[in-house]
Amino acid sequence: MGTLGGWEWIIVLVIVVLVFGVGRISKISGEIGSSIRAFREGVQGPKEEKEEQQKKAEAENEEKKES
Repeated sequence: MGTLGGWEWIIVLVIVVLVFGVGRISKISGEIGSSIRAFREGVQGPKEEKEEQQKKAEAENEEKKES
């Protein structure tokens, strides 16, 4: 048993489309995409907040120095 070649993948995709239908596949792929986006935002969220807080602190320090 080897890996699947080009024609085998095409046959598998055709069977998947016949079983699930195009509308259902697009809905599932959209849900997967939105969940990946939400995961990325959840992971990157705290970093962005820390960077914003650091920028605000730096700006406040510069204002104090100018005063």
